[in-house]
Amino acid sequence: MHRIGWLRAAVLGANDGIVSTASLIVGVAAAAESHQAILLAGTAGLVAGAMSMAAGEYISVSSQADTEAADLTRERSELATQPEFELRELAGIYEARGLSAQLAAEVARELTARDALGSHARDELGITEVATARPVQAALTSAATFAVGAAVPLLSIFVAPANAVIPTVAVTALAALAVLGVVGARVGGADPWRGAIRVSFWGALAMAATAAIGMLFGVVV
Repeated sequence: MHRIGWLRAAVLGANDGIVSTASLIVGVAAAAESHQAILLAGTAGLVAGAMSMAAGEYISVSSQADTEAADLTRERSELATQPEFELRELAGIYEARGLSAQLAAEVARELTARDALGSHARDELGITEVATARPVQAALTSAATFAVGAAVPLLSIFVAPANAVIPTVAVTALAALAVLGVVGARVGGADPWRGAIRVSFWGALAMAATAAIGMLFGVVV
């Protein structure tokens, strides 16, 4: 859980970078565009995607941070104006978790005396230091990992034969997605096979969809 602040943004950014850029390249290549047009589309996708991820993550996580700040401000005011009610509320939380009424009241008094706001933030609002919103960290992590992820299918264009851009990019992207799934699962303590299969499946589906659109309409998608 102490990794959740950057892990979610990192996995999302890298996964989106690989899938969106590979899908864009495959779609353009399926439309029978030139090698230069494919490379240009992939590069534009990398830059635009990285900036979009940074902005989206910053706005999203900033909204979370604003909500947390508003909750803490309200809780601080309630502690100042209704200390007895807040004490009973905290004791009720501990009692609901299985403590006896007497022990719950004692724990609430001890924790309130030590750090009233911190206790209510953690046990009433669910706000902890581990999960606190960090907009800048999320934005930078997303942008950087998106760019790294997008670079994988983009670089594969340089080694792909002119008549095999689509399979080369697709295989490279799927391999990168599988590795990303395994790494993300291991860092997060989950099953690596499940993580690899999950991201590979959705990546393959996205590339298949854009390839179909490119072949059907012959336009850049």
